[in-house]
Amino acid sequence: MTRLPQIAMLSDGRRLHLQDGPIDLIIEARGPAHDVQVAYEAAARRLTGLLDELCAELPELRAAAGERTSLRSVVARRMHAAVAPYASDCFITPMAAVAGSVAEEILGAMLDAAPLERVYVNNGGDIALHLGRGEHFSVGLIDRPDGDGVMRTLRVDANDPIRGIATSGRHGRSFSLGIADAVTVLAATASQADAAATIIANAVDLPGHPGIIRQPANELQPDSDLGSRLVTRNVSQLSRKDIAAALESGAECARQLFDRGLIEGAVLRLCGDMIVVGTKDIREQRSRPLALENAVGA
Repeated sequence: MTRLPQIAMLSDGRRLHLQDGPIDLIIEARGPAHDVQVAYEAAARRLTGLLDELCAELPELRAAAGERTSLRSVVARRMHAAVAPYASDCFITPMAAVAGSVAEEILGAMLDAAPLERVYVNNGGDIALHLGRGEHFSVGLIDRPDGDGVMRTLRVDANDPIRGIATSGRHGRSFSLGIADAVTVLAATASQADAAATIIANAVDLPGHPGIIRQPANELQPDSDLGSRLVTRNVSQLSRKDIAAALESGAECARQLFDRGLIEGAVLRLCGDMIVVGTKDIREQRSRPLALENAVGA
């Protein structure tokens, strides 16, 4: 018998919450009420069994990606496609794009089921978007997801080529090889944004710095796809010069991905400083709202 995900409407009556194991989705759709209901039902149906599909191919999903793959499921192949552009340059596994790929799959199921004006599927901060004509989507950017940093906002319009947003960094749910507090990436799809955010966050780094504590990933999580690679556990107080150098290292990586057409922009944050790569405007908010439904950190 197939395990059913947890399904609930949030208290605002507009947003749907779906959860199955580590997959934790907040979804909001706009359109005629009947179409929204049909789309929400389609989202729940598609999530049912999706985690099992991925678990069935977990050994290959946790292995270093190559140019070709024998992965079979649609989501697993999407994960591989998102990381494949980086496979010849560095170690990366399809798991680097899992959250964005799942969000993208659920969004696709909803749009196949009903015509909608606007939809977002937020999978732990990695967001897949649909924007109809004249629609827009605002995202809150937090300096640190575990603190009360300055809030900035970013607006994505329907005529922008951005339909995916993802964030990575050392404070997030996954391990990071770098020291970024958070790197948020804008891309054509959520899976592409997810993979690129991992790459750029890893590049925000100061190799050999004595104030950075690292530990093999498999000592912290025995089944980590990173194996014995060193992941960041703590960062001592950095000088302004160190912060600038680490951010510039990540920014140069982001510029290269932007020039290759792999991303549409990126926002890199470390110790209160920020670098923006790309063309989207970032607006600073003087006071942080008590709640922002589309806030993303790491």
